[in-house]
Amino acid sequence: MAHIVLSNVVASISELKKDPMGTVAAGDGHSVAILNRNQPAFYCIPAKEYEAMMTRLDDLELIALCKERENDPTIRVSIDDFMSWSFRK
Repeated sequence: MAHIVLSNVVASISELKKDPMGTVAAGDGHSVAILNRNQPAFYCIPAKEYEAMMTRLDDLELIALCKERENDPTIRVSIDDFMSWSFRK
């Protein structure tokens, strides 16, 4: 069965076990597809790339939320009203 490999660098699980940091370094800062019997089992992603992916996902979720709410009615507020209310407590 054919599989799509979404990485330019691949390594076997055996290679990963022998030299984990060398396997990550082989990706030169990008993901490395880890194969099990010539099928992708998982992707080894450096922390910096993972953090960038998570930031991008958060941004996409916020964009979707903004688009969902862009036609909602707006409510005008004054910072002075808020400040006087917060000090009453």
